[in-house]
Amino acid sequence: MAQESPKNSAAEIPVTSNGEVDDAHEHGYNRDLKHSLPSGLGLSETQITSHGFDSTKEGVTEAGAPQGGQRTHTKGGPVILADEIKNPAMEKLELVRKWSLNTYKCTRQIISEKLGRGSRTVDLELEAQIDILRDNKKKYENILKLAQTLSTQLFQMVHTQKQLGDAFADLSLKSLELHEEFGYNADTQKLLAKNGETLLGAINFFIASVNTLVNKTIEDTLMTVKQYENARVEYDAYRTDLEELNLGPRDANTLPKIEQSQHLFQIHKEKYDKMRSDVSVKLKFLEENKVKVLRNQLVLFHSAVAAYFAGNQKQLELTLKQFHVRLKTPGVDAPSWLEEQ
Repeated sequence: MAQESPKNSAAEIPVTSNGEVDDAHEHGYNRDLKHSLPSGLGLSETQITSHGFDSTKEGVTEAGAPQGGQRTHTKGGPVILADEIKNPAMEKLELVRKWSLNTYKCTRQIISEKLGRGSRTVDLELEAQIDILRDNKKKYENILKLAQTLSTQLFQMVHTQKQLGDAFADLSLKSLELHEEFGYNADTQKLLAKNGETLLGAINFFIASVNTLVNKTIEDTLMTVKQYENARVEYDAYRTDLEELNLGPRDANTLPKIEQSQHLFQIHKEKYDKMRSDVSVKLKFLEENKVKVLRNQLVLFHSAVAAYFAGNQKQLELTLKQFHVRLKTPGVDAPSWLEEQ
């Protein structure tokens, strides 16, 4: 036996013979809805506007006041909430797409330059300064390596002289007939070891200063040079794209591409000009700092070595005081933080 399915009275909208909605039923529906709403929410807060199928007005549903004072209006259909939150996955995908396109353009530019097919922007004066800087860096690294070797060998010699002086002093006490001879040699070796430690302090100070110049100051400038070279490749890549588009036809399809290419070209041109200016400034300051540092260190190195081999202990100590070089006392460790308090 067939059973009649229950129907919701709110879902039944009777229609008159001319196709219009029955207004009496509509008013009854609104009245029932008003009684069914909670006491704190009236029809003044919830407005529902109905219209006939032939009406030119658009239905608007307003449910209270959304947060931030925003209201969502929909044209005929379900209510759609505005979503201003961007999808993180789409943003990452867009970044990957731009990075891939930029990498492709730069790789193509580099390959075309190596094959001799592409043009390259060159600042002759700046490029010459960069080449000189790289060549000097290699030479300074060689000096640094040799100075470190000298320091190691001098340390071994000073250590041997100390051991030899101790051995002579021991024999001076045990050999009465050669007491004076062993004593002279013991004093000489100990004096040489002391002067050697002073010279070693000067050489290590020279090494530390040159190492800072080479591996920090010059390296920082070369990092800026690397960024400048990357900006130059990007600038030439987008310049080549713009030139190719300008050589082609100009119509409704190509004009937007040309405008976009012109915009990207201008962005990378400004970046290239800025990096070129930064490199010029850093090279200027580096040259001034390099001359100042190396002049002091070379004078120190020469004076210390000359005084050591001349046997002038006072002059050797005076040289270290002049350049504010502090020697580490053997067997004495740096004070702990408790002792410094």
